[in-house]
Amino acid sequence: MMPISLKKQLASVYQQGFVLKRAVFQPCLEMYPMEEWNQLMSKVNKLNRFKKKNNDFIRRFTAGVKRVEVDATGRFLIPKDLLRIASIQKNIVLSSAVNIVEIWDKDMYEQAIDDAAIDFAELVEEVMGKDSEDVS
Repeated sequence: MMPISLKKQLASVYQQGFVLKRAVFQPCLEMYPMEEWNQLMSKVNKLNRFKKKNNDFIRRFTAGVKRVEVDATGRFLIPKDLLRIASIQKNIVLSSAVNIVEIWDKDMYEQAIDDAAIDFAELVEEVMGKDSEDVS
């Protein structure tokens, strides 16, 4: 069941449906609004499939991709193969990640947040910290 607050935020894209896929860097699932997914696929479709690296990337990136629809009550079905891939047991966390929603097993999410907290200050400085002369 999608939380009401998230459902409201996604109201403009709700009717188009979503795409679920395994995450690239984390042991979770990613839920893309259809418009976001189509934009991403337009980039992927520009890759030359006659290059083995590109072909391997496309196959692995799109492996297990499933289209899902959210019903009027805010429920959606996560296919069993994707539940297994993300090690989702019982309790889940839906986490907004800018333009997508991450779907985590609750315990794994908490562990990932705890693990990331150690390096977060350094990461923030590296990604967001700019010297005044670097700011445009």
